[in-house]
Amino acid sequence: MPENQEPHVTQKFVYDFTEGNKDLKDLLGGKGANLAEMTNLGLPVPPGFTITTEACKVYLASGSEPPALRDEVSTHLEALEKRMGKKLGQADDPLLVSVRSGAKFSMPGMMDTVLNIGLSDASVAGLAAQSGDERFAWDSYRRLIQMFGKTVLGVDGDLFEEALEEAKRARNASTDVDLDAGDLKSLVEEFKGIVSEQTGRDFPQDPREQMDLAIRAVFDSWNGERAKLYRRQERIPHDLGTAVNVCSMVFGNLGPDSGTGVAFTRDPASGQQGVYGDYLANAQGEDVVAGIRNTVPLAELETIDKKSYDQLMRIMETLENHYRDLCDIEFTIERGKLWMLQTRVGKRTAAAAFRIATQLVDQGLIDETEALRRVNGAQLAQLMFPRFDESRTGDGAAERIGRGIAASPGAAVGAAVFDSATAVARARAGEKVILVRRETNPDDLDGMIAAEGILTSRGGKTSHAAVVARGMGKTCVCGAEELQVDLKQRRLTAPGGLVVAEGDVISIDGSTGSVYRGEVPVVPSPVVEYFEGRTRPDEQADELVRAVHRIMALADGNRRLRVRANADNAEDAARARRFGAQGIGLCRTEHMFLGERRELVERLVLAETEEECEAALAALLPLQKGDFAELFEAMDGLPVTVRLLDPPLHEFLPDLTELSVRVALAEARGETDEDDRRLLQAVRRLHEQNPMLGLRGVRLGLVIPGLFTMQVRAIAEAAADRAAAGGDPRAEIMIPLVGTVQELECVREEAEKVIAEVQQARGVDLKLLIGTMIELPRAAVTAGQIAECADFFSFGTNDLTQTVWGFSRDDVEASFFTAYLEKGVFGVSPFETIDKDGVGALVRGAVEAGRAARPDLKLGVCGEHGGDPESVHFFHGIGLDYVSCSPFRIPVARLEAGRAAAMESGEGGDSR
Repeated sequence: MPENQEPHVTQKFVYDFTEGNKDLKDLLGGKGANLAEMTNLGLPVPPGFTITTEACKVYLASGSEPPALRDEVSTHLEALEKRMGKKLGQADDPLLVSVRSGAKFSMPGMMDTVLNIGLSDASVAGLAAQSGDERFAWDSYRRLIQMFGKTVLGVDGDLFEEALEEAKRARNASTDVDLDAGDLKSLVEEFKGIVSEQTGRDFPQDPREQMDLAIRAVFDSWNGERAKLYRRQERIPHDLGTAVNVCSMVFGNLGPDSGTGVAFTRDPASGQQGVYGDYLANAQGEDVVAGIRNTVPLAELETIDKKSYDQLMRIMETLENHYRDLCDIEFTIERGKLWMLQTRVGKRTAAAAFRIATQLVDQGLIDETEALRRVNGAQLAQLMFPRFDESRTGDGAAERIGRGIAASPGAAVGAAVFDSATAVARARAGEKVILVRRETNPDDLDGMIAAEGILTSRGGKTSHAAVVARGMGKTCVCGAEELQVDLKQRRLTAPGGLVVAEGDVISIDGSTGSVYRGEVPVVPSPVVEYFEGRTRPDEQADELVRAVHRIMALADGNRRLRVRANADNAEDAARARRFGAQGIGLCRTEHMFLGERRELVERLVLAETEEECEAALAALLPLQKGDFAELFEAMDGLPVTVRLLDPPLHEFLPDLTELSVRVALAEARGETDEDDRRLLQAVRRLHEQNPMLGLRGVRLGLVIPGLFTMQVRAIAEAAADRAAAGGDPRAEIMIPLVGTVQELECVREEAEKVIAEVQQARGVDLKLLIGTMIELPRAAVTAGQIAECADFFSFGTNDLTQTVWGFSRDDVEASFFTAYLEKGVFGVSPFETIDKDGVGALVRGAVEAGRAARPDLKLGVCGEHGGDPESVHFFHGIGLDYVSCSPFRIPVARLEAGRAAAMESGEGGDSR
């Protein structure tokens, strides 16, 4: 080989559990990486191997596995068979394996799993002989056919469920555990008949064919509808692919000394330390997650199998200390021997996230910067939602009808619906709904997303409903056994015979597990009371409030971005200040012209002479001045950015059609109203086909003499009054919708004249800044020129998004945005999170050009994106000075600004 030629390296697609580690999640998926990590730690993990996400990507792109994959799988399967001392599907002593999905980010129940691969007509007797339990062997075989038929061959799962239910009815059995070996053997034959009838082929008897088909099914499930929907919901990239884990089977359904469970190292709902989880004797893993049989609390395992319980407690401590976080663990006990099947950093509720982050700091497992990375703004927003007023739950407004397991906290009220399709349909029509099921499965995901909350009569804290609801921040009550859910009659029956029909309003409390008929009143959350200043974060405060206070102090100490509020009146400004605002980034003066003041705007529009125009403006001046005086007092010592009038004037006038009809009817009666007639002429004169791109913003100031100068005078005089009273007004005048520097120059020249007049008359130096909103593509592209005439830029990302995309927001969100999101054109609405590649690129370019022309240029953003967590990180990264958002979102922006700074110093955890 020539010296300069690199040797050809064959890509490796399969890794033994002994070869990986927890840092290889991109390649091995979360499940495979963590199985490898537990193997490295010496924990009892059944042997197996992982097929990488790279193999999945090749399969999805080409429609077939990589050519080398089959041989690699064969090599690792042979090594596994040698280690286990038996071959896959061997007739007298079969090696059985599970085939499980495992993407980088946890997607509970969204992709496929098949257990007991290797069982066949030939090997089921060998399994019975080796286990000494004929019932167990036939139960395992019927489970394989049921899972394989549904998952791999696409058979309707209800057909298997109906056959199973019929078998139980025939034996008068309440659960499948009550079926004997003969019953299960008959059921296997019935299941095979269902497969043959539905697919046109027999259930595969070759164990390698079973495994290969199952691996392909897992690959295919990455692009299943429920998986794609979940990724859109959780903002998980669609190009990651899934790994496939092939693991030797261990059995929890071998009798009363066997079982399966899920454990958490802390309570994922509250964050409290203790023993949390579910256990189900004589069962396989899917029985726990599906919630089909109700589990017992994990603590009861101590009395069932103390040896395994004690070992599990030691392993849980090992894993939490190793991962330095809440761990979610799946385990199986096979005839008294404990096996670890999975671990991952566990999903948790918002309250648990804040509590656990501070607890881990106190335990010395993480530092404060890492604690800041462990929480996020979406979780904080959840904590700010109202909760039920417990003092009102018995006053007749609502009646408690049952109690279940508090699986995911929150207060949810809505109409009871009993299937996902109805939940989606009613939610799209604007109705709030509660999805009621016996248990949920992955096919219910769209209904769970649409619902305000989820209520199930079966399952525990680790059921599908609970895990998914916690991940989405949805209120959930599980295992409400006393409620009889009748899906066919679409109703639930409570103790005493009380019936809740579909459409009846119910309330569920995910913090207590209580279920009510009717609407329970709500009260502010304790976190909001803390931000309002009505609750002190001292030792007497709720633990959650203390945790939030600590995290917010860390965020404020870390962040570079300042956070301002979008506020138009003194009340909003005062609340924003209580919530931690460092000024006002957007005061929309058009909101000051509503109500009784509309008449003054009409007078301005109808003015036919210069005198009439001046009279209308003179009447508006003291009102505007009073508005600004209140704002400057509320925000004394902090900047207040006042945007001059932006919307087209027709928005302050009557509707053209309505006014035309009124005038026509009056004329028909011979009662012509001269004011209405003149107003109609003005409305027609100002009518535009596309008013949002017409006479508005800076164009108004240039076309209507005196309008902007009146507003500037009101600002200047109010600031002078505040200064005279000993205050510290810091007003900033913002010119909207500038597209060229010449527009800004014209308005700035007039504004400076007015400011100079007020300063001279009042003997004060006001130091008012004059800047502009960057909300048009041309303004962003020519930002260097505009900066020479501006003291600051504030990016109006709402309008900038509209003009970059060519969208009319009010029209497109109602017409085709839903389809775009479903088809994956958008991962998320560009009006919700900044479009980094389009709008964001323009903002970045404008920042660079503006600062190059004027290094001291102040830069902020005042669109709704200013309170969006992901967007805040983007704005931090491109060097803005501040973000501005609605008062309620200020704590979220503060937290995310702190997290953005923390993320620069290292990689944070991601518990998706």
